[in-house]
Amino acid sequence: MNPSCSNNNERKNRHKQRCQIAMHREEKSSSSSGVLPKRIIVVRHGESQGNLDPGAYTVTPDHKIPLTPQGISQALSTGSRIRHVISSSSSSPDWRVYFYVSPYTRTRSTLRELAKSFSKKRVIGVREECRIREQDFGNFQVQERMDAIKETRQRFGRFFYRFPEGESAADVFDRVSSFLESMWRDIDMNRLNHNPSNDLNLIIVSHGLASRVFLMRWFRWTVEQFELLNNFGNCEFRVMQLGSGGEYSLAVHHTDEELLEWGLSPDMVADQKWRAHGSKAPSNDQSPRCLEAFFDLITDSDDESVDTEDETDSLSECSRQ
Repeated sequence: MNPSCSNNNERKNRHKQRCQIAMHREEKSSSSSGVLPKRIIVVRHGESQGNLDPGAYTVTPDHKIPLTPQGISQALSTGSRIRHVISSSSSSPDWRVYFYVSPYTRTRSTLRELAKSFSKKRVIGVREECRIREQDFGNFQVQERMDAIKETRQRFGRFFYRFPEGESAADVFDRVSSFLESMWRDIDMNRLNHNPSNDLNLIIVSHGLASRVFLMRWFRWTVEQFELLNNFGNCEFRVMQLGSGGEYSLAVHHTDEELLEWGLSPDMVADQKWRAHGSKAPSNDQSPRCLEAFFDLITDSDDESVDTEDETDSLSECSRQ
């Protein structure tokens, strides 16, 4: 058989497979019974002993580092602020919350304090989730060595630099991506036992880097954009709220000034504002601004005719065999 004929058949088979996959995804999406959360709120833990004194890591395992009294106070105050955000802008008075929490002592303690602002009626569940734990920094026992390693990470980039015997932000990205897929299955299959007539609010109590990576994964930010982001302050939170067009956006609740202060570029802020009001189709990923970030030059001319002629010639040659 002529190689060009074989290539044409392979292209057709690949196209057919892509169509079948797309149809399967569309059917899965249309059959989904889950109700989208009104908000997804990402919270960093309160001030910990390690934030106050880095030497704490030399005598206490990272996962057992406790909150300081100030951290406990921050968490209690944050719970009140989050409740106000939810209650003041919910379409239904019967709103509910569901919590995901990192298994570390400081995140669990933060959850206990901020949950005091919610009655049992409001809380439909909580799940400890190991995949949103803190980045593994390796062995903290020698503080001088760890300080030098963190300085090296700052010079070489926070996303790909892997701590000796620990993780890089890219490693955290992989496990946070896995968590995100599970979270969507929880919603689609209504594992949260949520009444669709009530506004659902997901609250994720995690750590600074894991929270930034979660937002990066959700909004499909590039590594370059991730490097711009500032860490969450202790007990700071970000509200991703469902916009009028069906997209989640930070710009529904947060101001432009806040987004810029957190390290988002003007283009990233513009995208958040689009998500607050834009429609899901066409995808904003195909906007000229997005394409220009990856390509030096995109011409307006269309060269498909050349490909079509090549394919026609190959088909003609096949028919003559």
